[in-house]
Amino acid sequence: MNFDEAPILVFWETTRACELACRHCRAEAMPEPAPGELTTSEGLRLIRQLAGFGPRPPVLVMTGGDVMSRPDLLELVAAAGQVGVPVALAPSVTSRLRTGPLEELRQLGVGSVSLSLDGATAATHEGIRGAHGHFGETVAALHQLRSLGFKVQVNTAVMRANVDELAGVAAIVQEVGAASWEVFFLVQVGRGRDEQELSPEENEDVAHLLFEASHYGFALRTVEGPWCRRVAAWRKAATLTTTPAAAFRLGPLYRRQSPLLRELLGQPTGPAQMASAGTRDGKGIFFVAHDGWAYPAGFLPLRLGNVREQGPVGIYRDHPLLRAVRAAEFGGRCGRCEFKDVCGGSRARAFASSGDPLAEDPACAYIPA
Repeated sequence: MNFDEAPILVFWETTRACELACRHCRAEAMPEPAPGELTTSEGLRLIRQLAGFGPRPPVLVMTGGDVMSRPDLLELVAAAGQVGVPVALAPSVTSRLRTGPLEELRQLGVGSVSLSLDGATAATHEGIRGAHGHFGETVAALHQLRSLGFKVQVNTAVMRANVDELAGVAAIVQEVGAASWEVFFLVQVGRGRDEQELSPEENEDVAHLLFEASHYGFALRTVEGPWCRRVAAWRKAATLTTTPAAAFRLGPLYRRQSPLLRELLGQPTGPAQMASAGTRDGKGIFFVAHDGWAYPAGFLPLRLGNVREQGPVGIYRDHPLLRAVRAAEFGGRCGRCEFKDVCGGSRARAFASSGDPLAEDPACAYIPA
């Protein structure tokens, strides 16, 4: 796909309203809608404009806050179907996630729904999500979505509070029959500023663990962890005469979690399904906030233009920052790296750490030659 012409995914933060108050929330969600969110008519116009990316429009991922709190959700989804824009939903597990609306959304053509699961135990997940009983409700909701015919994705934000439960989360992903597992590497924005990111060495351990998890029947994708594609390329090409821990000089986190992954899930069931497309913030990814401001991604708070005034197609194709991102015009290690096209580092983390979205990603352990 030509990422200069169109993204694969457009994320629309339809609202910031949500019943939850998660510790790492990028959107800093609140009980009521924030002032200035796109109206129904503005949302319908945005959807029609996304069809202009054609002939294969990007998938519109409607998120929040809690997308289920938008009273016009069914109208918006129906309009997307009429203009050929595929829709996926990323709701919160709250009292709004009910069978009736979900059945209507399925009938309108929504094929995929993602839910967040941030721990393998109730104590960890609920400590992060700030809601008693939420762990069991989330697992039940994943089963419910599968029974209604949705393709299910589990989203997990990896941070110091839950990193030792990743193998356990993988087991739940397999048990609920999820089609994919998307792991978010924390960037300190929103309420995530108070959480601790992992060290570069720990990120490397996690990347190898995720590659191994991708052998168990579900696709593995990452957000703000593009170095995982480098690791996947290494692992696919390697003919090992020793353990991965020894061959790649991995640390104690990997050495703890990899055996546990095998213990919980058994022998690998198929080939690796780790995403390899060289997408990144602004290259294949585009984000529209609740108030219409467009950004390279949800974790990169650099305004590109407002869809109330400029069409999203023009913003994505022509903005100088996005053109530089897609051309891999990076500084530091990312600029010298032989993996800069397939990986390219997290542009959001580069900006959060240095103020320069084209700087190197400090969370990557790799030192290019």
